[in-house]
Amino acid sequence: VQLQASGGGLVQTGDSLRVTCAFSGGTFSMHGMAWFRQAPEKEREGISCISTSAFTSYRDSVKGRFTVSRDTAKNIVYLEMNNLKPEDTASYYCASAGPGVCGLGRSMYDYWGQETLVTVSS
Repeated sequence: VQLQASGGGLVQTGDSLRVTCAFSGGTFSMHGMAWFRQAPEKEREGISCISTSAFTSYRDSVKGRFTVSRDTAKNIVYLEMNNLKPEDTASYYCASAGPGVCGLGRSMYDYWGQETLVTVSS
């Protein structure tokens, strides 16, 4: 499995941004997917996940602002981020796991993509 994250950039507080994760090398419909982020000098944290049945879960700090979705026809997972705040500044990673998996723990995921950097200026 290979994961390719993209779409990061520099935005201002209150702006919106969508990051994407392209999945290849496996059967996308059989993989739960998640987004993690890591700010400088902080631990990597899970922020959102979506299972193969489209069940979703979010970290409290992004609930109501971020939306995760998946397009099975395109093998892509999206993370729509609205009302961005400076504390959302981080490297964002996508990860995949087995079917039915949707959780925010790093150990649940088998495959990881490279980061896409999101910077929110105040």
